[in-house]
Amino acid sequence: MARRGQAAGLGLLHWLALALVLVLADQFTKILVLGSFQLGEGKMVSSFFNLVRVHNAGAAFSFLAGASGWQRWFFTGLGVAAAVLIVWMLKNHAGQRLFGFALACILGGAIGNVIDRVLYGYVVDFLDFHWAGIHFPAFNLADSAISIGAACLILDELLRVRRGR
Repeated sequence: MARRGQAAGLGLLHWLALALVLVLADQFTKILVLGSFQLGEGKMVSSFFNLVRVHNAGAAFSFLAGASGWQRWFFTGLGVAAAVLIVWMLKNHAGQRLFGFALACILGGAIGNVIDRVLYGYVVDFLDFHWAGIHFPAFNLADSAISIGAACLILDELLRVRRGR
């Protein structure tokens, strides 16, 4: 029994380390953007990609961005609650590789965006993909980690159901 706990503990540390690397990468890129661009300023990188500086006071796709300010603390609290739940889930399922990877990505992304909300009152977005004049809403590395984590959660569940047949 002690071996299983030790293995789970090492797995938990592994996933927390991955989440920390994602938080550090996210915050580093945001600091670069904040130091290099003024709000609304951008630079064309390719025919379909720009670097821009955008502030998002809301959630995904600027949901509730126009609210009176309460959303900052609501989304901060939601992010903290999600982080606590994810750490608990990682502790209990650290040996499940795809599931652990997915949760670590979501954890790193959630913490990266919570840091922005606490420090600035908004999330710094800077990746702007576009095609034929249509721009996808700008996003950041934390958002990317959350999306990758969500896709991996779906894949993990599909694989689990398939194994159950």
